Amino acid sequence: MNPAELCRDIIDWLQREVFSSGGKGAIFGLSGGIDSALVAVLCKKAFDNRCLALIMPCHSLDIDTENALLLAREFEIPYMIISLDGVFDQMLLSLGEKPEEAGKSLAAANIKPRLRMTALYYHAAKNGYRVIGTGNKSEIAIGYFTKYGDAGVDLEPIGDLLKEEVIKLSEYLQIPREIIDREPTAGLWENQNDEDEMGFSYRELDCYLRGEAVDPAIQKKIAEMQRSSEHKRNMPPIYLKNNKAGSKGAN
Repeated sequence: MNPAELCRDIIDWLQREVFSSGGKGAIFGLSGGIDSALVAVLCKKAFDNRCLALIMPCHSLDIDTENALLLAREFEIPYMIISLDGVFDQMLLSLGEKPEEAGKSLAAANIKPRLRMTALYYHAAKNGYRVIGTGNKSEIAIGYFTKYGDAGVDLEPIGDLLKEEVIKLSEYLQIPREIIDREPTAGLWENQNDEDEMGFSYRELDCYLRGEAVDPAIQKKIAEMQRSSEHKRNMPPIYLKNNKAGSKGAN
């Protein structure tokens, strides 16, 4: 991987996709993690001050906001802080669940990225910006994202980059080491860790996606995650009234 060339290609692609669709700039969530940090720096280079980072804590760790602010200030990225704590709690109460009892409920945790998606599209509409996703190839391949949450975006600039490539490009762009070296977490609940939840490391996942040999048990688990998450990577199926059983398909 030539990081300088890759960086230029992604920046050119972002500019082309945003402007050709009538967009004026880019907006993205800045979580304090490496993926969103990389996307933030790429967008800053592509659009200068016609970009906006939303830092959206939702019962998040203080370090998340601290790292997001560190990145935004170091690269002079325009940002806003929008606390979603109260909105999240009220949503759970409206759904008949007490926030303090949600625990590790995935149904409850997935509300967080969906609230963030709503905030992003609100400010995107106000500014004429396009919503830029922060998903990498490794996570997208196994469905490690929230449908209509962090996957609810207009463009995915690092969606073809394995986690190890995200790290290399982040190092090239001199993203702070505390962000690069931090243990990957989606921040869904207290002490949540990506690799613990997946049941394998990003290194093992990247090896599998490159077609290299991995432990058969891990290979089986990854393949099953790919199969079961296929619906996340596709648009919803549409019933075709002329596509009757036994016919040759829609006209």
